[in-house]
Amino acid sequence: MAPAISIALREFRDLWIHTGTACNLSCPFCHEGSKPGDARLEALGVAQVLPVLQAAAAAGARRFIFTGGEPLILKGIQPLLLAALGLRPVLVLTNGTAPWIRRSHLLAALRTAPHPLSFRVSLDTPDEAAHDAQRGLKNFRKAIEGLKLLHAAGFEVGITRQMQSGENQAQVLQRFGQLLRKNNLPENLSIVALPQLGALDAAAGPPMAVRTAAPGTPLCAHGRMLIRRDGELRLTACALVDDDPAFDRLADVESALAAPINPTHRRCSLCLGGDVNYVGAAAQAGV
Repeated sequence: MAPAISIALREFRDLWIHTGTACNLSCPFCHEGSKPGDARLEALGVAQVLPVLQAAAAAGARRFIFTGGEPLILKGIQPLLLAALGLRPVLVLTNGTAPWIRRSHLLAALRTAPHPLSFRVSLDTPDEAAHDAQRGLKNFRKAIEGLKLLHAAGFEVGITRQMQSGENQAQVLQRFGQLLRKNNLPENLSIVALPQLGALDAAAGPPMAVRTAAPGTPLCAHGRMLIRRDGELRLTACALVDDDPAFDRLADVESALAAPINPTHRRCSLCLGGDVNYVGAAAQAGV
């Protein structure tokens, strides 16, 4: 049995903001189990979130990352993004298909914010049929269109893809390059690959074996995530774990940052082993 380890926050790089588990899509592999109307994690509003954002910025957070669910279906997402952009740079993880992206007047307002806004669009594979088999007919083209609109509006954009068992990474990236070139997008867009994480429920199976963490590897060493559950704001230790009470605290930034984490969730070994790069290269470079 692996020895117990404890992970302290080394550097407060990112505060993740989970906008709720509701989504406009219902993908069978979703590591949150998100779908239309889902309310396991609840939507957020500016008045609730702003004090936490301000406290996180004062504590040294470098960036805010919005995730879900699908952040861009949240009613009032624009004022929430503007509030965050008034304090720090912001990254939004999106499936790229929400109608919000096509409203140029909303995008224009975000371009004038004090800090930069970037987007990472989920494009599971460069193969349209394979992508749509999981996400629904025509969602590949919608995601490409979303990427093009965001890029044309002047935002930094990137891609989140799904790793496949036995894949040839070089070939996959080559095909993505061809796809981007075909659609007049930069071939050097950041592409973050995620492994299959399985169901979120901590009780769904035995814990994964915990391995010793390499310095700077685990998400819990670099950030915390804000969620709303049962009407209450909480700060969780990890952007990939929000179903285990041992991983969350009340939404007090100082105490949440001070509390060390025991990586006992069954997803922890993936992160500790370096197999999850959910943050992406930009954050690892210190953005």
